[in-house]
Amino acid sequence: MLLSFYKYQGTGNDFVIIDNRQKILNKNQYKLFQHLCDRRMGIGADGVILLQNHPHYDFEMVYINADGYEGSMCGNGGRCIIAFAQHLNLIQQSTHFIAVDGEHFGKIQDELIHLKMNRVADCKRINENDYELDTGSPHYVRFVEDLSQVNILETGKSIRHNETYDKAGINVNFIEKIADNQLKIGTFERGVENVTLSCGTGVTAASIVHLLHQNAQDGKYEISLETQGGDLAVQLTKTAKIFDNIWLIGPAVKSFKGEIDCGHFV
Repeated sequence: MLLSFYKYQGTGNDFVIIDNRQKILNKNQYKLFQHLCDRRMGIGADGVILLQNHPHYDFEMVYINADGYEGSMCGNGGRCIIAFAQHLNLIQQSTHFIAVDGEHFGKIQDELIHLKMNRVADCKRINENDYELDTGSPHYVRFVEDLSQVNILETGKSIRHNETYDKAGINVNFIEKIADNQLKIGTFERGVENVTLSCGTGVTAASIVHLLHQNAQDGKYEISLETQGGDLAVQLTKTAKIFDNIWLIGPAVKSFKGEIDCGHFV
């Protein structure tokens, strides 16, 4: 069987996206998804995204981690599927779609993809520099003085696999403040089990933690974030310890379209 696919990336966070409106695949085909994400034997990606029909929304997003299993919300993947839906002429400049963590809105302005993230009202401070919160995916966020001196792979892996998080898993982010409301970030992602060039839910988590860490007043903010794969922005409103009207903003680029023989997996 030849499977048609598209490859998209959002600030280096890359995905195999499949038009699954005809239900040619199901989300339990673990070995197939592992193969597609394999950077030597398959296409290579941080995850697979299935675009599917939904009776009440423009489309449904199903996100599969590189380990082959359905994951939690992926922010950069959400931005990429918005660009893909426009490519398929399913949407024009705005959209309303459903994902594993609920409904999302999206819009395309000046070639940037804006994805509305879900409200966040709970953030746990672990110690002076470490926080834990969920922005559609669970995140551990640590402030560091100099990101270039951090071994993101080894330190991230040690946190992700400690006794607290080993079973459920957690994404681990290291952030360095480089100016007012400007951060540099590096991420170790569960499911991928490696460093990724960018993480949308991670930069969202970092932005929230940054405001809490500096005891920011209530109001509207825009945080700029430098990832290894490019620049992203997060716009949000802070009211006490509740964060709402959160928009993840950045580019989403189609890399190529192709076909892959996956008959022995289907």
